[in-house]
Amino acid sequence: MSTFSIGIIDFIIVIIYLAFIIWWGLKKGNSSDSKSYFLAGRSMPWWIVGLSLFAASISSTTLIGQSGDAYDTGLAVFNYNLTGTVVMVFFALFLLPLYIKSNIFTIPEFLEKRFDVRSRYYFSGICIIGNVFLDAAGALYAAALIIKLVFPHVDIHLIIFIFALIAASYAIPGGLSSVINTELIQAIVLIIGSILLTYMCFQQGSDYFFNLLKGDDILVKLIRPLTDTATPWLGLIVGMPILGIYFWANNQTMVQRVLSAKSLDEGRKGVLFTGFLTLTTLFIIAIPGLISRSLFPGLEKPDMVYPTMILKLMPIGLLGVLLAALLSALTATLSAILNSTATLFTMDFYSKYNKTADSKKLVRVGKFASFVVILLAALWAPQIGKFGSLLKYYQEMLSYIAPPIVAAFLIGIFNKRVNGTGAFVGLMSGLAIAVLMIFFKTAIFGHLHFLLIVPFLFVFSLLVIYCTSLFFPKPSALKLADTTFSMVDFNQETRMLKSVRWYSNYRIWAAILLVCCSVIWIYFS
Repeated sequence: MSTFSIGIIDFIIVIIYLAFIIWWGLKKGNSSDSKSYFLAGRSMPWWIVGLSLFAASISSTTLIGQSGDAYDTGLAVFNYNLTGTVVMVFFALFLLPLYIKSNIFTIPEFLEKRFDVRSRYYFSGICIIGNVFLDAAGALYAAALIIKLVFPHVDIHLIIFIFALIAASYAIPGGLSSVINTELIQAIVLIIGSILLTYMCFQQGSDYFFNLLKGDDILVKLIRPLTDTATPWLGLIVGMPILGIYFWANNQTMVQRVLSAKSLDEGRKGVLFTGFLTLTTLFIIAIPGLISRSLFPGLEKPDMVYPTMILKLMPIGLLGVLLAALLSALTATLSAILNSTATLFTMDFYSKYNKTADSKKLVRVGKFASFVVILLAALWAPQIGKFGSLLKYYQEMLSYIAPPIVAAFLIGIFNKRVNGTGAFVGLMSGLAIAVLMIFFKTAIFGHLHFLLIVPFLFVFSLLVIYCTSLFFPKPSALKLADTTFSMVDFNQETRMLKSVRWYSNYRIWAAILLVCCSVIWIYFS
């Protein structure tokens, strides 16, 4: 593995930044009651919600993985963010109002309100396991690998312990208020740092990029042939939206930030603000990754592109800022996962076990759960390199589980006939299919691209949920209140928005966001 070195000035900048994040997080924490600790008192304005959501979404997978994919296959990887932006509009219009109205703490809790507790336990359990052993451990491992590039002689266990301690030092005492307020700073640092990196990339490699555009090269195409190994065009329509709904609308780590909004309108505007910020990743992540094909040809591992750009392109001082930006993404993701996992355990399991627990008791349990989560993640993280194949299978299995979960949410919201038993049977059949896919995917689907397999799993789950529900009683009116879409409410809101100034109308901004997405797709098609 290649190694790099940084100067004392850059090292000091990184240390000062990390110290400031810890101080700021502790200063802004609020653990007075469960609502404050887990949902920041539902008091956040739209711009904080948006920046926090953006910071939580820009994980090590996004920065390192997407820039690496852009280096390897071109701009096609940006389709995930572009489709995700369209999904955010759908989420803000149709799903978020029901989440807010049902007054939930966790996304699995919504499944109980709409269906029954079995679906809640299953989904929450899946989320907790994935958060601890895949997401949190993966973030720690990615951080350790980056630091080892600069300090190759430092033990990886020590690096992992230090980063776990940094995230835990403010996320555990202060709860979601600490996490969101640090994410606000981290998002700003990340955006500024990424803009600087993009500028340096264009200074040295803009000719290469514009020549690709002029030559109509496949590397700059977002719409690819059906035979493309990266993102076949049909997958953008039938596969990516389903995965996008799972990430943006069914993911506790993401949605918890939106649930902290002080009103539905603020939450919607926060989501749309995140959409606009996400569009910038084309210019601050994907295009620099593509330009690096010219700047750093022949890299052994494409995932090393982003760290290489930072360590080789940035001058003294700015290098420290960019390292701080990269560590921002890692620590923001880690603290977000830590808090959301503690919320899942406390509200979905402990509060059901101890129904007499008061608000302060729930906070204490949440803090203890956070400690256990970060400890387990830190212990497992060093093993990721040794058991990469197992982790790959586990990650693939989670991807197969996502379509049935999305199916349960969507059919539950838009169809009033489906019931708890139908949903649970659909989820369990989805789990069984996921296990089968691990071992028999080629036998079932041949070499069909994963994005084209997703809709089959989705439609299968929809049919199982609906058909099973027909054999059991209709859900009660209580189960349908505030958990299903109402056209009457939607039309009433439409009439109300006519009296609102255009710049305060979230639907106007949603339309502008969709136009921006369309322009990008057309230009790079």
